[in-house]
Amino acid sequence: MCAGRTDAGVHALNQVVHLDTSAAREPFSWVRGTNRFLPDDIAVQWCRVVDDGFHARNSALGRRYVYVMRESPVRPAVEAGLVGWSFRPLDGEAMRRAAQLLIGEHDFSSFRSAECRAASPVKTLRRIHLQRSGAYWRFEFEASAFLHHMVRNILGCLVAVGAGTRDADWLAGVLAARDRSPGRADFPC
Repeated sequence: MCAGRTDAGVHALNQVVHLDTSAAREPFSWVRGTNRFLPDDIAVQWCRVVDDGFHARNSALGRRYVYVMRESPVRPAVEAGLVGWSFRPLDGEAMRRAAQLLIGEHDFSSFRSAECRAASPVKTLRRIHLQRSGAYWRFEFEASAFLHHMVRNILGCLVAVGAGTRDADWLAGVLAARDRSPGRADFPC
């Protein structure tokens, strides 16, 4: 049982998984034995015995997503598929101001996908941290849980604000609308 899932094209680091079994092995034997059967791009890093009441998904206290974006007039080549891309210059302060409007417990229906199966759209977004290093932006999101496509939709909106095509007040309106209708002209992300 996994703590969660990732969207297509997203890489998971430190994904927590649990296994209920009566088999007894040393933790390192579980690591090596499991990795023998996994594809090259997936590897168990560590293992330990936990209480019977532990559940990888239900016992999680929070989740964190990190997106890396390259700001450049030319699309990425070597990094294609590994980083996002903005050909427009981004205003970090504008994005940070807009991000603060999303912090806290909210109904994030405006940012969920049509395929989202979450029982409730209400989530607690604890932190959004933006950092620039050269041509790269790092967007870090921490929350109690996330809706399907919630982070990528928020990121798209923050980039629209950072590029100057929208302002922070617009993002507050998107959140308040609680509506992810495909026909909404005011929601380009």
